Amino acid sequence: MSKSRSRLVQGLMAATVATAGLCTALMPGAQAADNPYERGPAPSNASIEASRGSYAVSQTSVSSLSVSGFGGGTIYYPTSTADGTFGAVAISPGYTAYQSSIAWLGPRLASQGFVVFTIDTNTTLDQPDSRGRQLLAALDYLTGTSSVRTRIDTSRLGVMGHSMGGGGTLEAAKSRTSLKAAIPLTGWNLDTTWPEVRTPTLIFGADGDMIAPVATHSEPFYQSLPSTLDKAYVELRGATHFTPNSSNTTIAKYSISWLKRFIDNDTRYEQFLCPLPAVSTTIAESRGNCPHTS
Repeated sequence: MSKSRSRLVQGLMAATVATAGLCTALMPGAQAADNPYERGPAPSNASIEASRGSYAVSQTSVSSLSVSGFGGGTIYYPTSTADGTFGAVAISPGYTAYQSSIAWLGPRLASQGFVVFTIDTNTTLDQPDSRGRQLLAALDYLTGTSSVRTRIDTSRLGVMGHSMGGGGTLEAAKSRTSLKAAIPLTGWNLDTTWPEVRTPTLIFGADGDMIAPVATHSEPFYQSLPSTLDKAYVELRGATHFTPNSSNTTIAKYSISWLKRFIDNDTRYEQFLCPLPAVSTTIAESRGNCPHTS
């Protein structure tokens, strides 16, 4: 082949490669996921019921002396930064309790792809409205000055809490409507009406709760949320007010699904929330407004 012919063939091949590359770059979705917030592999019942998810987890303690507005706590977070930033959730304990009472949720949720902050409150006697403010102060610390702040997407935040911390979860959601998810766990609050809440909310009640009976707490909380809001109610069977203080697969499964669906906008988890969870040996009742629209 002559040198001139060889140069012509090489030029045509280079042009073809360049054109193909340009077409690929211009194809919709070719270089970006449909949802850039998706984290972790496709979920299954086994993966969300497991004691740990796909992410290795590290943790760091936060002294009460180094913060203001709440009582310090422990941050659990995915060790790897390869997937970018993560959504975050702050969790409050209940009346007379410490973060140790909700510590099991830290690594369990973080291993699914969240930064999780289990907090102590200023005093163990703080009421729900105070706990709500403290949850927000904890989120502000987490995203503003904490050692893991660069790992967090500040637009994707949520709150959880047990008992008075559950009541505080509703207070926080009412106060900061930009929150993406709220999960009260056997919540207690003398205020039983929450029409102002704009955050997708999953409420857990317990059929044997004698401290915050579902008839006067969790059920009215759920009923008072706007009918247009993405909301759900799961009543645990054979459970007490303190069931959320120990590792619980049902709580974990639906909490993970709720946080993934609304903090990460990951519709892969919709399948575990809609249709509503069926009555079973661990679930006495469920309610909700499927399908979700947020």
